[in-house]
Amino acid sequence: MISATLQAEIENAMKARITAIAPLSAANNAQIYRITLQGDGVLVAKVAERGLDIEAWMLGYLKSKSQLPVPAVRYSNEHVIVMEFIPSSHMLDDACQRSAAELLAALHGIRAELYGLERDTLIGALRQPNAQNKDWAAFFGQQRLMYMAEEARKENRIDVKMVRQAEKLAARLPQLLQGYAPPSLIHGDIWGGNILAGRGKIAAFLDPAIYYADPEIELSFIRLFNTFGDAFFRRYNELRPIRSGFFEERSDIYSLYPLLVHARLFGASYVRKAQKILDRFD
Repeated sequence: MISATLQAEIENAMKARITAIAPLSAANNAQIYRITLQGDGVLVAKVAERGLDIEAWMLGYLKSKSQLPVPAVRYSNEHVIVMEFIPSSHMLDDACQRSAAELLAALHGIRAELYGLERDTLIGALRQPNAQNKDWAAFFGQQRLMYMAEEARKENRIDVKMVRQAEKLAARLPQLLQGYAPPSLIHGDIWGGNILAGRGKIAAFLDPAIYYADPEIELSFIRLFNTFGDAFFRRYNELRPIRSGFFEERSDIYSLYPLLVHARLFGASYVRKAQKILDRFD
């Protein structure tokens, strides 16, 4: 909940008294509230023990570097983000999916010289290392697949056998991922809970986990969580043709990263899915 101390902090930052607080949702050890300010201004406050300064930085990065719709941050520190309130219909119809494809295709057109990012970020509440690398297969193998597998092992979410299988797969990535795309800016955590839909278009993307990547990893998240369907992929492919072999092979490889993230957060069902993919490539 929003404590009296935090309420006073927000009121001081906004230079207005809070007249109402209503819970919206809770996720990743964070609570989200709709707050009404004197004068009928409405904002959203996200509250957590730590890490929200990084989330605010990522939202600001997307605002400054891209046209991707994200909430404007009004105030933030490690424990709270105060953002604009964006109404949402929560219906991801075909028009919204085509809108998402256009927005993400444009985002993926933003390039850098290296994969990774200038600082580490978060995916959900978990650390996401971003040590920069000119080699995508090496970056994905070290900073995504092996990092998350080793962290999951430390937390007893997966066994040593799975780590060894991940190591064997990492050694094969230069061949399996050859022909990868240049470093492209991605949102990094596209699932239904991180999307606000408007009338026939996307109103906002939330809770990013940004870095520069082969954008196929973004598409793999979308496939894994069934965020969007055929309407999205048809429109995206018109704008940024998807290379052959993605649906048959590389999508599974990239899905290991979010599966290991979710194995750490939620456990067994995601471990089984990751194990199935590792067995396929063993």
